[in-house]
Amino acid sequence: MLDRIQAALPGLPPAERRVAKLALADAHAFALLPVRELALRARVSTPTVVRFCRSMGYDGLADFKRKLTGSVGSGVPHVHRAVQPGDDTAKVFGKVVDNAVAAFLRYRNDASTTAIDKAAVALAAAQRAGRRVEFFGAGNSGIVAQDAQHKFFRLGITAIAHSDGHMQVMSASMLRKGDCAVLISNSGRTRDLMNACEIARKAGATTITITASGSPLAAAGHIHLAADHPEGYDQYSPMVSRLLHLMVIDVLCTCVALRIGNEVLQPMLDEMKKNLQAKRYA
Repeated sequence: MLDRIQAALPGLPPAERRVAKLALADAHAFALLPVRELALRARVSTPTVVRFCRSMGYDGLADFKRKLTGSVGSGVPHVHRAVQPGDDTAKVFGKVVDNAVAAFLRYRNDASTTAIDKAAVALAAAQRAGRRVEFFGAGNSGIVAQDAQHKFFRLGITAIAHSDGHMQVMSASMLRKGDCAVLISNSGRTRDLMNACEIARKAGATTITITASGSPLAAAGHIHLAADHPEGYDQYSPMVSRLLHLMVIDVLCTCVALRIGNEVLQPMLDEMKKNLQAKRYA
């Protein structure tokens, strides 16, 4: 679609040509901005923006932006759009959102549903047997571990989250057969997590790792849920890996909930809600 706009450029009237150049300069921003902002940036009237869209063969601006979003979106999984010091707010907004969406789409296309299924089966079995599930994470992954504890506790699973290395090693030492340890790390090279994984395995617990493919932690666990995202360390890099890990937990938690079954979960959730309301508003 962008190639077609580029090819049509010489034959467009001067005002419409400015709109076309705006779309070519930053198609992502063009698809997000309202017509008044587009007209202001192209230094044309709002009807000129609509005329340009129709001259390109579309019904109007809404139809043009919808097709443009789809055209540009098809390339999103393969491109990291780095934030630059001179970017305005519209560009920053588009780039940060696009980078997160790209990571999610890559995960959707590359994730092993077989591995997710194995992990869900192990976690559901722990719930049925009344066993423990522990989530270990360091740094940003520690936040994910806390989120996982909250979500799985709502499923009636005795879940605990640890982000301190000493606590991880001590807690892993108390795990036994039937328990599960879920270890979360972007790099998969954190020494404390490696130690906790090794101890949990020796104790007989099932170890599930959410980390980068090919990392030491990925090789150390029983079940590996690959979450591959190269983390940037420049001042403009958002922590996309944390968002990716949160999504992996959401998928895993949903799969476990389906295996537990609504007839078990609903009465428990109703009781939780009743007690929370009584405590909160008494």
